[in-house]
Amino acid sequence: MAMVPERFRWVFWDVDVEALDTATGRDYIIPRVLEFGRLEEVRWLIGTYGKDGIHRFLREVGHPELSGRTLGFWRAVLKAEGEAWASSPDWRRSKAAPWVD
Repeated sequence: MAMVPERFRWVFWDVDVEALDTATGRDYIIPRVLEFGRLEEVRWLIGTYGKDGIHRFLREVGHPELSGRTLGFWRAVLKAEGEAWASSPDWRRSKAAPWVD
């Protein structure tokens, strides 16, 4: 079981980082680091999952936590501007604050 490095605890403020396994927690770890991580965390993410693994995640799984800015950046990095990716839920596309009517 590969673990998330302790020094990245700040990215995973809401969970027990010691319980995160990189294999079973992939769908939680990837979007969290893509959205909030700094260069060090992103380098670790690429080293752990590879660019192909991150690309596959964005194409097939996606996550509502990923902002348009983050998705645009990774589309450019992965040279995937015209590619279909997993879409965010309607509330992510339509409102900045989904809890406000």
